[in-house]
Amino acid sequence: MLTPVSHTLLVNPRAGGSTISVAAAARSALEEAGCTVHVALSEGMRETRQAVDEACSRGDVLVAVGGDGTVASAAGLVAERDGVLGLVPSGRGNDFARMLGIPDHARGAVDVLLRGQAERVDLIAATLPGEATRLVVGSVYSGVDAHAVELVEQMRWLPTFLQYPVSAVRSLASYTPVEVEVVVDGVTHCFGAATVVIANSAYYGSGMQIAPDASVTDGLLDVVVVSASSRRSLISAMPTIYSGRHVLRDDVAVLRGRVVEIRGTPRVPMGADGEPLGQLPARDAEAARVEVRPSALQVITPA
Repeated sequence: MLTPVSHTLLVNPRAGGSTISVAAAARSALEEAGCTVHVALSEGMRETRQAVDEACSRGDVLVAVGGDGTVASAAGLVAERDGVLGLVPSGRGNDFARMLGIPDHARGAVDVLLRGQAERVDLIAATLPGEATRLVVGSVYSGVDAHAVELVEQMRWLPTFLQYPVSAVRSLASYTPVEVEVVVDGVTHCFGAATVVIANSAYYGSGMQIAPDASVTDGLLDVVVVSASSRRSLISAMPTIYSGRHVLRDDVAVLRGRVVEIRGTPRVPMGADGEPLGQLPARDAEAARVEVRPSALQVITPA
């Protein structure tokens, strides 16, 4: 069992889904186990930073209650303070928790907090020209998947488990191929692509194994490029992404390295961990830079 017995639950009071009820259940379970529990409500980065600072100053485990966006908003700040992050999944995707093997229900996640181990994992540092660097836990992507994430916001009326798949099909039905330049550890590759995913974690899009061989502890990024193809072909291939078998296709390339630079034409959205990141820089502009930060974060994982 972990030595720290004090936890700070980071909760967005405006979060959708079951976040508030999951946070209440997690608090109750931790207190039943004899732990001290603080609750920090945050609707933005300023409040998140304050919550992380206070939690780390007390020696608390900072527990992100939510989805991948909540985890990513806290992870970099916890890493800066060399604190410890815990996860109680309650979002639409929960892909980083899935990668770490953390159950998607409060009791199971709390059991990991109580009986798990603090493990060091990699993060991604993503920098768009003229923008501040953002730390990312799962993946950075550009193309149809980034557009699909934008569409998800318009589909909250659908059951959660359908939002990503339906958005992905809609995005594929109207996608524009990108002539993209990807430089991996100094080696340039050019593709006509539907999407490019730079992955730390195997999962994105609520359970899709986009980078099945990715590891959060190997100090490397997996770059998965899905080449431009017919809409029918891309849509028919989509189910194979859930099993990871898409990487066996001739129109999918997998690269691996520590530093990735990317740009392309036309400019299309970029995203990270289910949140907008900006626009893919044009081919004649400064590239976006994505690099691994090995062992940057301590996070509680199942023992």
